[in-house]
Amino acid sequence: MSLSLPADPPRARTLIRVVPEMSAALDGASEWFAPARSAIVWVLDGLGVHNLSQRAGHARFLSEARAKRDAARTVFPSTTAAALTSLLTGTPPGEHGIVGYRARVPGTDDVVNQLRGWDTDGLPLSFQRAAPLSARLGRPFFAVSRREYAGTGFTAATLGAAEFHAADDLDERVRIAADLAARHPGSLTYLYAPDLDAVGHKRGWESDEWVATLERVDAAARTLSDALDRGTGVVVTSDHGMIDVPRHRHILLHEGDRLVEGVRLIGGEPRMLHLYAEAGAADGVLARWREAEASRSWIASRDELIASGLLGEVAPEVRERIGDVIVAPRSGIAYYDDRVADKAPQKMIGQHGSLTDEERMVPLIRLGAFA
Repeated sequence: MSLSLPADPPRARTLIRVVPEMSAALDGASEWFAPARSAIVWVLDGLGVHNLSQRAGHARFLSEARAKRDAARTVFPSTTAAALTSLLTGTPPGEHGIVGYRARVPGTDDVVNQLRGWDTDGLPLSFQRAAPLSARLGRPFFAVSRREYAGTGFTAATLGAAEFHAADDLDERVRIAADLAARHPGSLTYLYAPDLDAVGHKRGWESDEWVATLERVDAAARTLSDALDRGTGVVVTSDHGMIDVPRHRHILLHEGDRLVEGVRLIGGEPRMLHLYAEAGAADGVLARWREAEASRSWIASRDELIASGLLGEVAPEVRERIGDVIVAPRSGIAYYDDRVADKAPQKMIGQHGSLTDEERMVPLIRLGAFA
């Protein structure tokens, strides 16, 4: 069995290039998309190619609009904080520095949430190191999302000065996006829908509740298509896919467990751990995890992860944010630190973060002028 991290195919389409290619299409110069007058990128959080394919009968509009080649690879870790930052900056995690759901602030013992830490833990905007595309492309740039995301630190760090339009109703959001694109030739609009991800985490993507949400999202996609003017191109994509991990597939790390020996801090998320070792203990941590878990997870040192290229070029300032050891399940398991008092995360069913195709392959569905 190979211990190597899986390499991305050299010609694979990546989520990182989606918005730059859409911008190029507005000049008739994209290698991916047909020319358009304005463009909308719609992120359906938590909808992987596998999820959509397995429930195609409940998403007839999206499934019929998607050709087999309409897919891309999201970043690693396959998690919202890293993926949306890459989408909205056009840079890989090693450059922008958002290397997971929770990551260590170098020089400290602070392991900070990369989605909410801007608002709860005083994380500075400069922690996200790349300039947002909204400031670099020289185009009108709009964001249409739920009200709760207006003014958050993550929104500021990834969308910069984009003009934010808030609406909690999904159908209202898609109509706002279509209207903005029609009224502003040359513009790009970011449209965001977290509905599937939220239900998937709570109930699982194979649940009836998730299927019902998919049907509502599919109806909204038809509404968006019907509302488009002739010159607007749309790309429907996602930040990651999702797998269900029932409680009996949880691997709980307890006090005295050899797998926490020498581990000072644990970051990441259940399907992509950053293990930060005590001084001088990293080699031992790597050896113990490989001995115990290599049959069902990819286990790599920080240097091995960087050398793999999965994070892109890693800036020196980002290096210490990465765990001394990373653990990414290849099978349907999830790791939890059972020593922490808060057990609520263990109720989560739908999960993501690792390197499997189920988590990393996302749709790239073209509508309107891009179809």
